[in-house]
Amino acid sequence: MSALDHITETEVQTRTVHVPTIHDSAARQVSGTAVYVDDMREPEGTLHIAPGGAPVAHGRIKRVNLDAVRKAPGVVRVLTAADIPGKNDCSPVKGDDPIFADTVVDFREQVLFAVIAETRDAARRAVQLAKIEIDPEPAYITVDQAVEAQHRLMPDYVFRKGDSKAAIEAGPRRLSGTLHIGGQDHFYLEGQVALALPGEDGVFVHSSSQHPSEVQAIIAKMLELPQASVTVEVRRMGGGFGGKETQAAQWACIAALGTWLTGRPCKIRLDRDDDMCMTGKRHDFRADYEVAYDDQGNLRGYEVTLAARCGYSADVSSAICDRAMYHSDNAYYLPAATIVSKRMKTHTVSNTAFRGFGGPQGMMGIERVMDAIAWATGLDPLDVRKHNLYGDGDRDLTPYGMHVTDNVLPELIESLERSSEYRKRRKAVAAFNKDNRFLKRGLALTPVKFGISFTNVMLNQAGALVHIYHDGTVHLNHGGTEMGQGLFTKVAQVVAEEFGIDLDRVRITATVTDKVPNASATAASSGSDLNGMAAQAAARTIKTRLIEFAAAEFNVPVDQISFRENRVFLGKPSISFQELADRAWKGRISLSSTGFYRTPKIHWDREKATGRPFYYFAYGAACSEVIVDVTTGEMRLLRADLLHDVGRSLNPAIDLGQIEGGFVQGMGWLTMEELVFDGEGRLITHAPSTYKIPCSSDVPADLRVALFHNTNREETIFRSKAVGEPPLMLGISVFAAIADALHSLAPGKPVPLDAPATAESILRAAQALMKP
Repeated sequence: MSALDHITETEVQTRTVHVPTIHDSAARQVSGTAVYVDDMREPEGTLHIAPGGAPVAHGRIKRVNLDAVRKAPGVVRVLTAADIPGKNDCSPVKGDDPIFADTVVDFREQVLFAVIAETRDAARRAVQLAKIEIDPEPAYITVDQAVEAQHRLMPDYVFRKGDSKAAIEAGPRRLSGTLHIGGQDHFYLEGQVALALPGEDGVFVHSSSQHPSEVQAIIAKMLELPQASVTVEVRRMGGGFGGKETQAAQWACIAALGTWLTGRPCKIRLDRDDDMCMTGKRHDFRADYEVAYDDQGNLRGYEVTLAARCGYSADVSSAICDRAMYHSDNAYYLPAATIVSKRMKTHTVSNTAFRGFGGPQGMMGIERVMDAIAWATGLDPLDVRKHNLYGDGDRDLTPYGMHVTDNVLPELIESLERSSEYRKRRKAVAAFNKDNRFLKRGLALTPVKFGISFTNVMLNQAGALVHIYHDGTVHLNHGGTEMGQGLFTKVAQVVAEEFGIDLDRVRITATVTDKVPNASATAASSGSDLNGMAAQAAARTIKTRLIEFAAAEFNVPVDQISFRENRVFLGKPSISFQELADRAWKGRISLSSTGFYRTPKIHWDREKATGRPFYYFAYGAACSEVIVDVTTGEMRLLRADLLHDVGRSLNPAIDLGQIEGGFVQGMGWLTMEELVFDGEGRLITHAPSTYKIPCSSDVPADLRVALFHNTNREETIFRSKAVGEPPLMLGISVFAAIADALHSLAPGKPVPLDAPATAESILRAAQALMKP
């Protein structure tokens, strides 16, 4: 019998996990002492780098004259594609993202060169002296332009369930429509930054990256070095949201190349304008849908084409578009469905991962359908949604062949419907709208079903490293990265729980590629699931050794040995955890171990478009009430009630913060964050002066957030559920509430509102509805 076989999760009364615990960096962040890459003390002789971008959206490079740049004060060297000893590519998958463009320009501000200078100011000033000639070629900027020209980045992909065409043709009622869904800039508080240091036979890079192992591999290919000669470290990021999953690699490469060629430390920190123009966004989508339904609002057949603006290169667009397809059902059972994904190539920056990873865009299409059916039938939108929820028996199969077996939405929605007083407020909204001509209120309750796992099965793995020192303190390292979401705190809680010690005895250390190799990105909401399980495995290996040692040392059966309250109980007597660690060290017992975890049960057959891409689903719902001025398009969120399923929360305080933040970020995406490109591919909204994100005054004074009491049916870390991405989609309720308010202007008519629902968009929709 293993030394741990007598311990089961249900028997353990947890002391550290499931407990609200402060974020490990909170005090430092509030006091301004938390160290980010740009806060690190720069080594003597550090050089600074600034990138130079293309002045057109598409064309062939004719001439790049950098003579004046090289002669500018303070300039040490200028980097171009010709200076790269290895592969001129920073892409995650396809090999189609040049670090420096050298023959063709595919988007405005694409990096052509970089200046290394003694100061950042000198580098930025020198960049302006470049003389660039490009023969312009036609550019596709919007999704509509790319669709019309059939300008694909990769082949279409299709999910099919049953005969949707026949179901729609036979349906008693039908409707169709188009919804444009805008993109979103990540607007992380800490921009893209990297600091590279020379080593004896390689480089050491501090990067603000969600995927240090990928950055390591890309730098190694660029410099023609073995991966073991490149080390990448990430202590914390000032926000990521997906924008540092793949996009951090280019800047780390440029810094590493500068260091490799000059032998001096090199640092690159993008100006906010450059960051917004040169890095990818959330994908814009266009959803074209047709649906059949009956008089009760029940879906009979659904067809949707999701066309995405991917930008000029693949990045991770394939997986993002796939996930949009996986979530195009959201919470609803589709008896017959055809879901088509078009991955369009445009001459804009390559769009990339963003919180939700395509899932929010897929959900927006079906949520518009729910509202459109309600408008056409006169039914309450919530009732239409409830009629179509996944259920038991033959109502649990998704369009991609996975059964929804852990569905808690019926009871979750019923609970929120009661606590938010939805029916009472629905009557109050109707009365208000009847009495007010120019101010209209809207109310919506929308659900979320979000699949948890990387859809690329290979990425669902994690490693960890745990040491116990003979004074009883613990060193913890794993492959996950901390971007403010509390991952480090949660994983430390897991290790403290395993050893029965206080959290402050676990030392959290930076993510670094020479401790835990080949780590997946911290993304897909899987950070705690993967790294928590890997760290637990490492801790349990050491714990098993300690139990076996203690059993022999003190002549106690293993089933009488337990760890709690900083002590180790040997039947009735006990010793301190520190004393046992010291005794084990003196007894030549290894107090160090790696841990590894791979997500079980998941699989996917891409050719057949069927399988189980997700280990489980996370669920939630939000009820939002808005007031709209139909004469100006101004909108205000009056109240929001959020109820979200996080299983048995590892840390309720952190999870509540994630739910609140995700909701507000989702609301921002759908109401105010508008990416505007001109006809020549220039990003007009490239700074805080023109690109608006939610601020404290946009958060409703009446915000009610609660965790849905539930236990994950799958064997996740302490039966918790992921919480990073799913809450963002709670923001869809705000968009639906705005549409509900506008619908009161012309009951029965569809509301022509696209996302984001800015004041201008709301006003256009209101004017269209009020026309005779």
